[in-house]
Amino acid sequence: MSKISGGHLVAKYLSEVEGVSTVFSIPGGHIDRIYDGFLEYGTKLIVVRHEQAAAMMAHAWSIFAGEPGVCLVTAGPGFTNALTGVANAYLDNAPIVVLSGTAPVKDWGKGALQEMNQLDMIKPVVKWWGTCYDVKRIPEYLSKAFRHAVSGRPGPVFLELPPDILNISVDEQEIVYPKKGSTVYKTVADIDSIEEAAELINTAERPLIIGGNGIGFSNCDKEPSDFVDKTGIPTILLNNGRGAIPDDHPLSLWDGGQAAIMTAASQADVIIALGIRFTWLLMFGQLFPQAKLIRVDIDPTEIDRNRASNIGLIGDIGLILNQLNAEVDKKEHSSWVKGLRDAYLPLIAGEVKARETPSESIHPARLVEQVRRATKDDAIYIIDGGDTSYFGMMGLRAKEKTSVIATASGLMGCLGTGVPFGIAAKLARPEKTVVVISGDGSFGFNAMEFDTAVRYNIPFVCVIFNDQAWGMIKHGQEMAYGNERVVGSELGVVHYEKVAEALGGYGEFVAKDEGVIPALERAIASGKPACVNVLTDPTVTSPATLLLVGFLKME
Repeated sequence: MSKISGGHLVAKYLSEVEGVSTVFSIPGGHIDRIYDGFLEYGTKLIVVRHEQAAAMMAHAWSIFAGEPGVCLVTAGPGFTNALTGVANAYLDNAPIVVLSGTAPVKDWGKGALQEMNQLDMIKPVVKWWGTCYDVKRIPEYLSKAFRHAVSGRPGPVFLELPPDILNISVDEQEIVYPKKGSTVYKTVADIDSIEEAAELINTAERPLIIGGNGIGFSNCDKEPSDFVDKTGIPTILLNNGRGAIPDDHPLSLWDGGQAAIMTAASQADVIIALGIRFTWLLMFGQLFPQAKLIRVDIDPTEIDRNRASNIGLIGDIGLILNQLNAEVDKKEHSSWVKGLRDAYLPLIAGEVKARETPSESIHPARLVEQVRRATKDDAIYIIDGGDTSYFGMMGLRAKEKTSVIATASGLMGCLGTGVPFGIAAKLARPEKTVVVISGDGSFGFNAMEFDTAVRYNIPFVCVIFNDQAWGMIKHGQEMAYGNERVVGSELGVVHYEKVAEALGGYGEFVAKDEGVIPALERAIASGKPACVNVLTDPTVTSPATLLLVGFLKME
């Protein structure tokens, strides 16, 4: 009879049952036996420099590869380092499987190395958690973890694997391998609700579609475009759903960005919300009190959250759009769309002018436009930062789903996501140029991951919008307390490109407008992980900062 260790069981199940090709991790003694199993079963390990980045890369993998990302961490500090990335995935509804070592169970309560109550720390930010105590049940627990990660509203899950079970061996004939856990089962809405929603859509005079992450994770390709083309409804898609309707589509309102959202939502008579939560970014659903609401979501608890819906459609967005498309009338709303553009385009005229106008100090909107010209919109863009996120989201154009993602604009508002997301995006989509647009503050969190990118030959370009400060915080302090009360938010001119160079990548520093595009072209042509560090105008404040300061200062 052949024997197999618990660690090899983990590797075998991941590879042969779930089809996991890539795992993000840092090694540790408690999980060494799993690493040894990866050699046996051909799993690609991406060994990072900080477990936070491992969790963030797993998060990005779930978006760009369309399957759960897997993050493996060792006990104690390896586990705690990953927590920020796990919490970010939880608030973003990203399906990641976090596997962690623990202190040996036989030594619990004795003061073992890295012994701590990991489960109670992570419970608030995962969908499911567990500890496997029986080597024969490892495949069962792994299948359960994947099943919970992808079922219903997706999200992160956590499984502890003590070395007690990883290091012992059993007869492989005694192992029962369950069915693949990451199989997604989809549901449709009830037909009466579909017909009621279709009637409301057919009679609407000023309808609007707002969509979000639910579109990104539903794996729907043609359904959103088919629905929009048939109904003629203006649309704005956010987060991971952006690009499912290309930004240059005649009915996409991304030419106006935030101004378009505020203008259209406040005038619409019917809003169709597709897989998007009404968080503070949409004023908790109070932005459109005049509108009737059709809400589509995989999670029934979201249907009336923060704002009661007139009609709730529960299920997979792609399937529900197919249902609706069979019932709605062919229509056009050209006068409604034209009126919206006439209203919001003047609001962003100054920003549009800044994109087209060179200046002594480079305006961040201008730098975004220069990135577009250098890449011709044919890239995956990851945006990380405060004010940087606003200008990146406004100025870039998504040609396909998930091709423009602002990683710091989710509920966690988590900075430092850009470089890890960029690395994972390039791994999952190697045929694409990947550009990370990062604030200088954001870059510092995970700058050492340039070493990871160099070691594994993962070329991407990071463009730093260097305003020499934690810009959003600095400008918020200026607005709230006065220019003389700025404290702790200034960083100065730092040559971050030298970090990339020292780690084996490509780096350039740019201070003048005319130098931006040539530097970007050289960075892309280098075939290396590249950092282009560009000084931007430190006086520019984005409307997002005004919004944030307004929320935080409300009494």
